[in-house]
Amino acid sequence: QSALFNLQSLLTVVLLLICTCAYVRSLFPSLVDRNKVGLLGIFWKCARIGERISPYVAGSCIIMAVSILFWS
Repeated sequence: QSALFNLQSLLTVVLLLICTCAYVRSLFPSLVDRNKVGLLGIFWKCARIGERISPYVAGSCIIMAVSILFWS
């Protein structure tokens, strides 16, 4: 089953994308910052979300981890 048809899997993929983009931007800022528009601009936007609202993203990751471990 695809992650697009399962809400929990879709949320997990989105959270992992946000966390990964923010981490890659912290290591290699020029790699993410040079693509601010277009299809690759999605990664820049995800990195910005991960940086700006990081406490909420971290809380969501913890909730998602508990959900996957105990209720799946």
